[in-house]
Amino acid sequence: MNKVMTRTRRTPGSRPPVRHDTRRPGGATRTPPRSTPDAPRARSAPPTAPDGVPPPGPRPTDLFADRLVEVLSGRRPVHCMLRHTAGRAYDELARLAERGPLRTHGTRPVVRDIGYYVPRSGAIEAFARIGAGDQLRAMAFRLEQGPDLRWRCTAVELGVPRPGPTAKDT
Repeated sequence: MNKVMTRTRRTPGSRPPVRHDTRRPGGATRTPPRSTPDAPRARSAPPTAPDGVPPPGPRPTDLFADRLVEVLSGRRPVHCMLRHTAGRAYDELARLAERGPLRTHGTRPVVRDIGYYVPRSGAIEAFARIGAGDQLRAMAFRLEQGPDLRWRCTAVELGVPRPGPTAKDT
């Protein structure tokens, strides 16, 4: 089975790992940039690993999960996903976003965990755990690679929260 978990698990409220820059000693300060328009701009080399190989770019599952969360939480309009979807996925996304399932007051929803399965070459079925405060939601989506080698979302589903116990259940 080709199921893969891609993000590390953190407890709510924990901070991300701190970046330790070994190139700059602890007491060094930055020099202010030159403010003249004629000054040549320094170009920085792309970041590389210690072995000289540039790090891989973000996975398409990570990018799409973040984009979908932004749309479903109301931070981005639905039409920004128009060129990133194919088939009926845009209609499904518009229907989901209309209800605003990830809109919260106060805490911003974030992608806590992503996993994916590769059923065949050029297709990825992914799932994500979305957290907002103490709430946890599930989202699933399918990506397919087109003839132009761009990934497009072809299906989106969002898990509905389970209702709490009612008076008749007790």
